[in-house]
Amino acid sequence: MSDVEVRVPDLGDFASVDVIDVHVKPGDSIEPEAPLLTLETDKASMDVPAPQAGTVVSVAVKVGAKLAAGDLILTLRPAQAGAAKSALSAGAAPGSAKPQGASASAGASATAAGGSRAPESSARPAARRPSSVPVEPAGASTPRATPAPAGPRLVVIGAGPGGYTAAFRAADLGLEVTLVERWPTLGGVCLNVGCIPSKALLHAARVIEEAHDMGAHGIAFGAPQIDTLKLRNWKSGVVRQLTNGLETLAKQRKVKVIRGTARFASAKRVEIDGDGARETLEFDQCIIAAGSEPAVLPNVPNDPRVIDSTGALELGELPQRMLVIGGGIIGLEMATVYDALGVKVSVVELTKTLLPGCDRDLVKPLEKRIRARYEAIMLGTKVAKLEAATAGITVHFEGDEAPKEPQVYGLVLVAVGRSPNGRRIAAERAGVEVNERGYIAVDKQQRTNVPHIFAIGDVVGQPMLAHKASHEGKVAAEVAAGLKSFFDARVVPAVAYTDPEVAWVGLTEEDAKARGVAYEKGSFPWVASARSLTLGRSDGLTKLLFDGTTKRLLGAGIVGTNAGDLIAEAALAIEMGADAEDVGLTIHPHPTLSETLAFSAEAAEGTITDLYVPKKRH
Repeated sequence: MSDVEVRVPDLGDFASVDVIDVHVKPGDSIEPEAPLLTLETDKASMDVPAPQAGTVVSVAVKVGAKLAAGDLILTLRPAQAGAAKSALSAGAAPGSAKPQGASASAGASATAAGGSRAPESSARPAARRPSSVPVEPAGASTPRATPAPAGPRLVVIGAGPGGYTAAFRAADLGLEVTLVERWPTLGGVCLNVGCIPSKALLHAARVIEEAHDMGAHGIAFGAPQIDTLKLRNWKSGVVRQLTNGLETLAKQRKVKVIRGTARFASAKRVEIDGDGARETLEFDQCIIAAGSEPAVLPNVPNDPRVIDSTGALELGELPQRMLVIGGGIIGLEMATVYDALGVKVSVVELTKTLLPGCDRDLVKPLEKRIRARYEAIMLGTKVAKLEAATAGITVHFEGDEAPKEPQVYGLVLVAVGRSPNGRRIAAERAGVEVNERGYIAVDKQQRTNVPHIFAIGDVVGQPMLAHKASHEGKVAAEVAAGLKSFFDARVVPAVAYTDPEVAWVGLTEEDAKARGVAYEKGSFPWVASARSLTLGRSDGLTKLLFDGTTKRLLGAGIVGTNAGDLIAEAALAIEMGADAEDVGLTIHPHPTLSETLAFSAEAAEGTITDLYVPKKRH
């Protein structure tokens, strides 16, 4: 039986492409259409599929190589006699590469403005695009990527956004799924005491502020009357509606739900403690979606007036003064709520800036607004000691902006980050490696070092965001069901739902400078946005960063009203490999805040007319 040489197919107008991932190795058995490797041009990523079933004899390429049409990829031994086909020659239709991330105008013969574009190579169905970037904590070792054994019984530990997504997707793919959740309701931290209830309260805060602001424009409502009980009940009703919906979805998919705390007993069994009883459950495969807990400070008094984010959402009796320890997303969102409800809020942050990790020009409008509203913003300042007293919690400070005397607060919110739960599930009994911080390393298919056990969400590393966990959950479920799926996201957006909102995605300007990345910036101040002015809020900015050579979008940042909704367009543009021209030539509705993305791209291109930027002339 003759071996078959598999070669690079027709690449259209591209002379050479980069190899960003190789999915097979000598000895692998593959099926027809299985992706062999992923190529990337400046406009798209594409899979090269197998022309037929067989066994890989040798692989001629590696990650980082540059290939042209006709170059040898690998040698394949056909699965059976007579099944061999002719070598996959350059330009042959059966081996056409499948574009995975074409730019907005790729494949079109011309843009609306008359600019020509090179056509992409021909497409055919392929598996989910692999990623060259595994999601794992910094410094963690990469687990081996061996196939997970087939088996219908899947246990998912944790029913947050990642866990329930994984369970539902696995059930849709025919697996027998058991979902274990320690909370009385599904949805995890995000739905019960995180993302959803906080956004309900933030909406209430926004209504209060917008009503107040309209007083300067001729519409006065008077001081708001706050009924915290009704507000809390409304917030809880929103949560209840969503958790009930998840219960219905689980029943419709025949996902078995067990309430209790799960810990591994072995590599194929978990023990579940719930309602005073212990249950042992055997599985063929398992997905760890155990989430995280609020990080704690040492030597904090055990006092009900010292709370974490869960306690802040309970919305008890409102104090006169409140201290938020931590100037990150969670702390600033809760500060936004309590400030709108009439509490005198102070924020203390150990670093020199609010929202560490976000560009300073995006944080500046937020900091300017809250410095004028809050009692104090203390940066580069440490909380040295907390003491419980009858009058409140006495706080001692040290640092650049520390008060000279200790301060007394009626409520202290500790919001200094979250700690993963990787070390709370007895993972060592299953042989799963967990580092000292509680993170579990995974590969591109969300596998741990134990091939049939997967991990997703907060326990696999930053960013600890629900939308990342959901995508990882689908990947893990699909791999468990036998599909060749990978976590392939190039970027994960982050949003602070403060007032104003701050959102960013991809490369930040500070990171670009630190890494020596050549970039071009296009920005648009919202003071020149018609829509922003009609909303009475001109304190916004949209910024786009483009590769200095290819002009492809690398990152974006937005501060202003609804920034969290607007950032999705930038995330999609990065995933699709769009460049400045793609974004600028996309017609955006007027007048909208979304226009600011197009204006920023035009500013980078030098074609903007809504501002005078004499940088370029075309």
